[in-house]
Amino acid sequence: MLDNFMDTVRTRTQQAIATGDLQPIVAEQADLQDQGLPFVVRWVAALAAKDAVKQPEGAAENASGPAGTILPGGPRDPNFNPFLRPDPALTVGPIGAHHVAILNKFPVCLHHLVLARRDFAEQLSPLELIDFIALAQVLSQYGGLGFYNGGAAAGASQRHKHVQWIPAAPGNASLKALVRGLPAVSEQGAVLHHPLLASVAHCFIRVDAGPGAAPQASAASMQTAYAQACAVLGLRPDAQGLLPPFNLLISDGWMLAVPRSQEHFQGVSLNALSFGGTLYVRDPAQMDAIREAGPLNVLASVGVMPGNAY
Repeated sequence: MLDNFMDTVRTRTQQAIATGDLQPIVAEQADLQDQGLPFVVRWVAALAAKDAVKQPEGAAENASGPAGTILPGGPRDPNFNPFLRPDPALTVGPIGAHHVAILNKFPVCLHHLVLARRDFAEQLSPLELIDFIALAQVLSQYGGLGFYNGGAAAGASQRHKHVQWIPAAPGNASLKALVRGLPAVSEQGAVLHHPLLASVAHCFIRVDAGPGAAPQASAASMQTAYAQACAVLGLRPDAQGLLPPFNLLISDGWMLAVPRSQEHFQGVSLNALSFGGTLYVRDPAQMDAIREAGPLNVLASVGVMPGNAY
C-alpha cells in the first residue's frame, strides 16, 4: 500500500511550484460535443512554455517534428534522459522495486505523475508485469487514469520506459463517457469495440483495475488484457523487439488500446489522453481547428483504420 503517497505528491508539488522547478497549471478550456460524446479542449500554458526551452544540441535531427522545434514532453534526444537520474525537486519516491514516481515537469493537470523504470528500457519494448504493478498500486488506492504513450507517434517524448497517471478531476481525461456507450459486461477479458470509434482500430478489454482492487491481482489482469489487445490489434515486436506505436488507457475496470499512425493533427500533439476525451493545445487557435474538424475526426486522423494490420 502507498501510505501517505498523495500527501507526498501534494507537498512536493507545492514546493516545486514555489521554487520554479514545476510549471504551475494555467489553462483555459472549451467543452465540445461530438455525436453525443463530451470532449474537453484545454489550452495549457505549461505546454507553450516548453517551446521556450532551449533544445539540446543534436536534438533537431533526432526529433519527430520540424528541425529546431520542441515537441510535447520535451526534446526527443537519445542522449537526454530525465528519468535515469530524475530531478530531486520533482521526485516523489519509489513505486515498488522497479519504478520511481516523478512529477511531470510540464503537467497537463495537477498531480500529473510519471512512473518511470529505475533502469533504462526502450519505451516501445513490450510492457511487463512490473509496469502494471506500478500502475496497479496507484490505481487501486487512488483511482484516476493510468496511461501509456508507446513511441513518438503516440505522443511519447522520452525513450526511457515509463507509464503515467493523472487523478480523477473535472476536465481530466477519463474513460467514463466512452464506457457508457459499451454493452454492460462484467467478465474479465471481454473484448469490445465502441461504435463511435468505428473508423479507428481499437479495443476495450474488461480488467480488474481501479479503487479497491488487490494490486497484484490487478496487475496480472492488466498484463493479460494487454497481451489480448496486442493480439487483437496486431501489435507485434519487430526484429529489434520494439512494438508499433500505440496508446493504452486504464481506469475503472477497463483498458483501451489504440494503435497510432502519427502524432499530430494540424500541429496539435495527441497522446493517450486525447482518447480519454481531453485534448491539449498550445494556443487558442488550435482549439478552433479541433472544433472545426470535430474531435472524433481528429482522433481518426492519427489512428489506424480497422483491418490495417502492422
